Amino acid sequence: MDPAKFSRKLWSARKQLILILAPLLLLPLLFVVPPKEGKCLYVVLLMAVYWCTEALPLAVTAMLPVCLFPTMGILPSKKVCPQYFLETNFLFLSGLVMASAIEEWGLHRRIALKVLKIVGVKPAWLILGMMITSSFLSMWLSNTATTAMMLPIANAILESLFGNLETLKENCKDKSDPEGDSQVKMHVLPCEKQVLTTENTPDWTDRSEQKNLKEVRREAEYQIKVWKGFLICIPYAASIGGTATLTGTAPNLILVGQLKSYFPECDLINFGSWFVFAFPLMLLFLILGWIWIAFLYGGLNTRLCISKHDERAAAEAKANAVIDEDYKKLGPIKFAEGSITFFFIIFAILLFTRDPKFVTGWSVFFTKGYVSDAVTGVIIISILFFFPSQRPSLRWWFDSRASNTPYVPLLSWRKAQECVPWNIILLLGGGFAMAKGCEESGLAVWIGNHLQPLAQVPPAVAVMLITAFIACFTEFASNTATIIIFLPVIAELAIRVNVNPLYFMIPATTGCSYAFMLPVSTPPNSIAFASGHLMVKDMVKTGFVMNILGILCVSLAMNTWGLHMFNLHIYPDWARPLNASSVTVATHTIAAMNMTG
Repeated sequence: MDPAKFSRKLWSARKQLILILAPLLLLPLLFVVPPKEGKCLYVVLLMAVYWCTEALPLAVTAMLPVCLFPTMGILPSKKVCPQYFLETNFLFLSGLVMASAIEEWGLHRRIALKVLKIVGVKPAWLILGMMITSSFLSMWLSNTATTAMMLPIANAILESLFGNLETLKENCKDKSDPEGDSQVKMHVLPCEKQVLTTENTPDWTDRSEQKNLKEVRREAEYQIKVWKGFLICIPYAASIGGTATLTGTAPNLILVGQLKSYFPECDLINFGSWFVFAFPLMLLFLILGWIWIAFLYGGLNTRLCISKHDERAAAEAKANAVIDEDYKKLGPIKFAEGSITFFFIIFAILLFTRDPKFVTGWSVFFTKGYVSDAVTGVIIISILFFFPSQRPSLRWWFDSRASNTPYVPLLSWRKAQECVPWNIILLLGGGFAMAKGCEESGLAVWIGNHLQPLAQVPPAVAVMLITAFIACFTEFASNTATIIIFLPVIAELAIRVNVNPLYFMIPATTGCSYAFMLPVSTPPNSIAFASGHLMVKDMVKTGFVMNILGILCVSLAMNTWGLHMFNLHIYPDWARPLNASSVTVATHTIAAMNMTG
């Protein structure tokens, strides 16, 4: 058989081959590693291979512990199965249901257009507006939904500013006739033309006839460059924004769940304390990312930052008109939108103030340890299923001629079922089950014994190395799968080098959301790339520096306000029982270790 054809057949059957070969190739582990630890390591690595290659759907791989842990004698099923719906999963579910209610009534779209009206359409400020809006929405909605909503808005505004992108591409070519086919349609996201008004775009081909062809080409190249900057900033901002809240992205909740599994006495991380730490970090990274993207793609160029009384000012006026027109189409705030806004604010305030650590929260009014963030979230979302979407009226009860319109709540269960990604909840559960297996089997301690040489690395340097490694690994694998695989190892590493586990675990959790370099790294990156206007080299060039900026920001946060918020300079009492039998833990400060390092 022709080698080329055979290789194509192998590639087409790669998932089936991985499913069969991976368990066979990993079998030696059962004989090399101590019995119980070896069995657990076998399952963990098998799941890691399946997750990274997606040989099985991610959610199906996440359920493997239910099959393998009991049958291999690692953990009984009565301990495995409850891990799939811990209180952390309920907190995540409440965030997803709240997000589906916001999307149901279009509140997110009103917020986006309002922000863009405020910042204006100068490219640098519009990029900032896009990033602020995307990051804020992704704190509460999924990163994917945020990106899918913001990209059509960006495309419509850009068409008003610069005209049709295909026409710009024609103008970039060195041709004697700069008039390309101005009727060529853009390769846009589904339903993009139905989302925003894009009429009356300027006809640049008429103007190009009055200019020097070289100048036209230079201007068109510059405008395409700015266009790319607009498209690339949205998925990046969505990924950054998701790190600011516990419910913003799955890895944050996995951190909380694994902390409760490994360190039951640790109560430092909740919605409020995480927000106080992560929100300033998100803002810092967002500003630095904006400066880099605006600089790289021309947004900071004074040609498009200073008002001029020429055709560019007219184009900007048209773009403003597009935003204004579509905002007016939304009409006045409806009762349902106002209600969702109210419950959303209550949802955020109650989660933030339950036990923010720096002040006394409202949880003190209840029995200690009984009320968690999950309780708060479920209470609020339960109200959405019976609160009316139309303004109630007592007059209706006494008016016999009033129509008997059906009662419609703010959110129906059918809508919640459609919008909630149940596979992610299973994925969370699989991570918690894996962590429980590593703990009960002794695999975590076994790995920790082999990490002792890393004790010579100064903790501050280790933070940067961990963040960089996780950020690179998650470029090729799901960020949820990445943190599930590595968080137990990182926790054990911290214990072995006598460092507060949070000092290593928080940077790893945050770093796995910093996947900017490849289209396949995250769903938001894939959506932006699917628009057809970005190339892989654009994402690699921009994302490489974004990764470096993210690593530096996380390192700064951990060694400044994070150090004092979570008492990272001391080895905590809640981490001592886990390794008291295997090592004698001495109290060290990070500052002292840095000095000796």
